[in-house]
Amino acid sequence: MRSISSKWPLILLILTSLLLVSGLVVFATVASSDGGVQGWLFSLTGEEALLPQLKGLSDLAAGALRAHVQTADMEPVQHAGVNPFGVNVFLEQEVEPAKREQAVRMAAEAGFHWLRQEFPWEDIEIHGKDDFEDRRHEPAKSSWEKYDQIVDLAEQYDMELIVRLSNPPSWTRAAGDSAGTYAPPDNTDDFGDFVAAVVERYQGRVHYYQIWNEPNIYPEWGETPVSPEDYTELLKVAATRAREIDPGVVIISGALASTIDLDGISVAGRNFNDLTYLQRMYDAGAAPYFDVLAMQGYGLWSGPTDQRMQPRVINFSRPRYVRDVMVRNGDAAKPIWISEMNWNAVPDQIADKRYGQVSLEQQAAYLPLAYQRIQEEWPWLGVANTWYLKRATDQWEQNGQPEAYFRLLTPDFQPLPVYDSIKAYTEGLQPALAEGYHQEDHWALAYSGDWQTVEDEQAVLGHLRQTNDPLASLSFQFQGSDLSMVAPRGPGMGQWSVEIDGRERGIVNLEAAEPQAGWRQSLIRNMSNQTPHQVVLRPVLNEDGEVAGTVAIDGLIVQNRNMLWVNGLYCLVTLIFMLALGIIGYFWMSGRRRVSQNDTVHGTPSS
Repeated sequence: MRSISSKWPLILLILTSLLLVSGLVVFATVASSDGGVQGWLFSLTGEEALLPQLKGLSDLAAGALRAHVQTADMEPVQHAGVNPFGVNVFLEQEVEPAKREQAVRMAAEAGFHWLRQEFPWEDIEIHGKDDFEDRRHEPAKSSWEKYDQIVDLAEQYDMELIVRLSNPPSWTRAAGDSAGTYAPPDNTDDFGDFVAAVVERYQGRVHYYQIWNEPNIYPEWGETPVSPEDYTELLKVAATRAREIDPGVVIISGALASTIDLDGISVAGRNFNDLTYLQRMYDAGAAPYFDVLAMQGYGLWSGPTDQRMQPRVINFSRPRYVRDVMVRNGDAAKPIWISEMNWNAVPDQIADKRYGQVSLEQQAAYLPLAYQRIQEEWPWLGVANTWYLKRATDQWEQNGQPEAYFRLLTPDFQPLPVYDSIKAYTEGLQPALAEGYHQEDHWALAYSGDWQTVEDEQAVLGHLRQTNDPLASLSFQFQGSDLSMVAPRGPGMGQWSVEIDGRERGIVNLEAAEPQAGWRQSLIRNMSNQTPHQVVLRPVLNEDGEVAGTVAIDGLIVQNRNMLWVNGLYCLVTLIFMLALGIIGYFWMSGRRRVSQNDTVHGTPSS
């Protein structure tokens, strides 16, 4: 045994040498890629300085030992294939209608498609129940007036509204505003009536309504302790009343604020862990009453590429934890939408840096990267709303509030670098399908000709698109190694001609003796994933130039098998890092033992 023990240092030295050689090979490979070693480390950790990057790598190594989250990337998801570009606006604060229009115009020019706008209950049903007249100033006027203009502006600029319904008037609570200006009403039916009034007024024009904001933290639930059960009851009433008026309305849950209390609720009873809160919403029966799960997506102290998964660290990977809760509760067919997302360019002289701190240049770089990551990695995430376009005044700035420095425009409409960067990004963007399951209504799909959207119980998620138009085509880009089509087969169905990167790739026959819903057919395999591939699908015509049967599309699936070597490289680096730490620790402990033994031999007790 002594002879074996005496050889351990030599064995460890050999292992260390092998690890160093392996590490050099790995890092040489990485260094030859775009951005080099430091760029690669940023792509993993979201950190730009070397020491934080190395710490981030150790965090990733430790995270590899934890149970992995389940995100169900290959499951079909409703409302996920929409244009992802949204922005928060405060149009109701602009006194002049012309400034409201300028704000909407500049949002559209920056490439945003969605406007997340609050319709504050206290600003519409101001003085009492069923009272929609604004008598706060003379002359009195309809309290709907400016909100009608906001809806008009969204239509004028071909944008869609996400209307947030929250902020009750004081008359809805016996305690008035002493209960908290954001506190829920005493009678949830009062809120249900308000929701019904808004939905009825804008039926056919506004389709997306968000019920409340950040119900899991103070002060958004007033002075009483937050309660997922009470919020679920409010959500049930609101969703039920909205759907009675407009069955096609899309209900978005109140955005969950990311919090790190692992015990659920904080000592003060005011902030509730977002993951525990969501689970208790499911336990309370919330699932049937929302179509989209909303959350906040702030990156705080690291960039948008931060891949670390730590429950007690809030970073841009937080949506994966929320998605895991949804999947475990059988809700994988619903998407996540981010209600607020950005990095805080707070100046050094502002002491309050609760939202982290980045430079204006970093903010301008990070926001496009966040949208890029969403599109490339998370097929279950739909809209991400940037926080925020602008405020009507500089009150936040004058008060020294860090919230002022998320803005894209100054109050007088001067663009900041982040506005210019997101505008440049969207102008040059050609959307592509990345790895995952994508529905036939994905915004990256370009339909030409006469197509019909068909409601079909046998279709994936209940709908598909079909055509009999001989001039019809479907064009799109995808980035990955494999592409498959999801389509119905059956009697009377036709054939698809498949063209990829300008080359004919064959025919897909949808004709079958018996109906087959959700049939999958591989279109191409083992393609390079370095650049997007252009796909065109056309119906095959008969000798008379007509479509030989109906052709349909129910979804597309992209896989990226070429990423296996990248994942292997990451695992190898992680293994090298962990083994190197273990060996260093072994030599350090051995050294301490030798020192201790020498001290004892010389009569000095070890401390």
